[in-house]
Amino acid sequence: MRASRFGSTALLGCTALFITTVQAAERGTNGRVEEVVVTGTREAEQLRDFAGSISLVKGDDVTVVGSTHHSEIMNRAPGTMIQRNSGEESLTAIRSPVLSGPGSCGTFLFLENSVPIRPTGFCNVNELFEVNSEQASSIEVLRGPAGVIYGSGAMHGAINVISAQPGEMPARSIALEGGPDEYYRGKLGLSHKSDATDVGGVVVASHDGGWRDSSGLEEQKLNVGLTHRRGDAQMGLDLAATNLNQETAGFIQGFNAYRNEAIAKSNPNPEAYRDAYAVRLTGRYEQPLSENMQLAVRPYARYSRMDFLQHFLIGKPLEENGQESVGVLTALDFTAFNNTRFLTGVDIEFAQGFLKETQAGPATDGAPAANAIRPAGKHYDYRVDSRVAAIYGQVEQPFAERWRATGGVRYEYVDYEYDNRMIDGNTAENGATCPGGCLFNRPADRSDDFNNVTAKLGLSYEITDDHTLYLTATRGYRAPDTSELYRLQRQQSVADLDSERLDSIELGARGFFGPLNYSLAAFTMDKDNVIFRDSNGFNVSDGRTKHEGVEYEFSWAALDTVSLTLAGTYAKHTYDFNRVIEQGETIVAGRDIDTAPRHINTARLNWNFVPSATAELEWVAVGKYFVDAANANEYPGHDLLNLRVSWQATDNWRTILRLNNVTDRAYADRADFAFGNYRYFPGRGRTLFVEVRYEME
Repeated sequence: MRASRFGSTALLGCTALFITTVQAAERGTNGRVEEVVVTGTREAEQLRDFAGSISLVKGDDVTVVGSTHHSEIMNRAPGTMIQRNSGEESLTAIRSPVLSGPGSCGTFLFLENSVPIRPTGFCNVNELFEVNSEQASSIEVLRGPAGVIYGSGAMHGAINVISAQPGEMPARSIALEGGPDEYYRGKLGLSHKSDATDVGGVVVASHDGGWRDSSGLEEQKLNVGLTHRRGDAQMGLDLAATNLNQETAGFIQGFNAYRNEAIAKSNPNPEAYRDAYAVRLTGRYEQPLSENMQLAVRPYARYSRMDFLQHFLIGKPLEENGQESVGVLTALDFTAFNNTRFLTGVDIEFAQGFLKETQAGPATDGAPAANAIRPAGKHYDYRVDSRVAAIYGQVEQPFAERWRATGGVRYEYVDYEYDNRMIDGNTAENGATCPGGCLFNRPADRSDDFNNVTAKLGLSYEITDDHTLYLTATRGYRAPDTSELYRLQRQQSVADLDSERLDSIELGARGFFGPLNYSLAAFTMDKDNVIFRDSNGFNVSDGRTKHEGVEYEFSWAALDTVSLTLAGTYAKHTYDFNRVIEQGETIVAGRDIDTAPRHINTARLNWNFVPSATAELEWVAVGKYFVDAANANEYPGHDLLNLRVSWQATDNWRTILRLNNVTDRAYADRADFAFGNYRYFPGRGRTLFVEVRYEME
């Protein structure tokens, strides 16, 4: 791995800062923050023992924020920036630029109760709307590679939405919420507990008329859980289902168009829509095999469908896609001689996915030459059967009283069997040719397989009971997405792609001084075999990028009634190769990757101003960033203020007021530059939401 001057400086800076921490720690404090996380190993462990970066968003934060879009709650974690597009759509950055395009979603892993919500090779950039973050018990954001435990994906990070188990839920709960533009939301929760069995569920239903023209949506989410205890064993079932019917608003165009309220509220694509639903069933079986050995088995089945009009493409074709998958995750966790902890398991998955793209009529919205290569009818119609098998092992060895070493390795095999259900080549559906060849190329039936090995090495030192320092070297990877392999264009009939690979070094520290909690991390990462579309429209995998930065989290309980939380990152994400890419953009090594702000910061001041009421004032700052690979055009960034007030009227009744964008700032949730013009998804102005909640234990 290559370490630049910036990365070396960041790591040395973190070391120097921690030396100061050590000296202060020697003066000693009492107590310990015992935060428990599950994302690092799929098993519950104390955060202080994990060699890596995980941020925990707690359930009460989820309730108070009451996010109308998952970005509002997940962006509280440092190094995380989820950009809101239209409705429930989004693009993600975790210790990375905001990534878009086919397969970019495979760079991150989205989990529900530590189980991926999509099969390998069939991701969607908007898939976070499929999980019930609105009623989560907690949300964990893991930053950096997690390939040893989770395999393909999680190169830059993972988001794990954790549902409340039935035994943790109140017996009855209901919440009603209202806001402008015909926004209504209802939440319901029920549970029943007995000596051997707990059962419970939550449901949320939303109606949003949309603050932009023709941008309303209807959405419903359901989570039901059952837990049964038999002796030392515990068994359970978790059902998750979601449905979305959305009218989609497209980009507005023109330099600083988001500052014009009339343009911001307009919708250039009133015909656009997205309809999607997903169902997941997960089993849980945990059995102590001995005093020092625990077996966990998680079988699962998943089903999803999505139809959406690709309003951003010439001809506006309709895409239909879907997946069905079954699999099992296993873990054997045991402690042997000399307090050595072993974690090992086998993961298996079988999936079948399909994709169809159909253009209803002749293209008329592009230049004549562009219209001519986009014929009406079906462009793609294929199915892919996939198989994934993996074996992994990780060892944790304490030594010399306060030291702990961690080492892990994973081998994973991914196989795709591709079946083209149309005529091969880049012709129209009926075999007719286009001038110079049609845009869409359908490969002949084929199979592709990928073998990947990843590893992690970690070292941690518990300086005192309250302070820990760690150093890790980790590799992450992702197999190419099926759309990158088989949804080809122009003269490319075979995409000979390698798995993307990312090597990371991270130095971090966490702990507390009395009322001050802190977490610091410095990282440097090199990514190879980056998949992109070159100037010929070919999908290739010979790109390289570099990622370096520092992240921080501080929480200070200044008084019994006042606390302050700070979180943020300074990072530099750059190209490490030279190439002309699609649409004539030129990549030059050393330039910033587009949509990669160097500064992202948040601050939250909480004030318990009377015994039954609390207010939170949140500041969100997104730094400027370039919107093209040439670094010739940029978005200036923005600062937002949000205010939330919660009043516990009685033991059972609670009212929450949320005032988003207090200063009515004009800003863009997403800025882009393409086809010679600025494009924006505008941010919403000042908005007030009111929620009334009732809970009974």
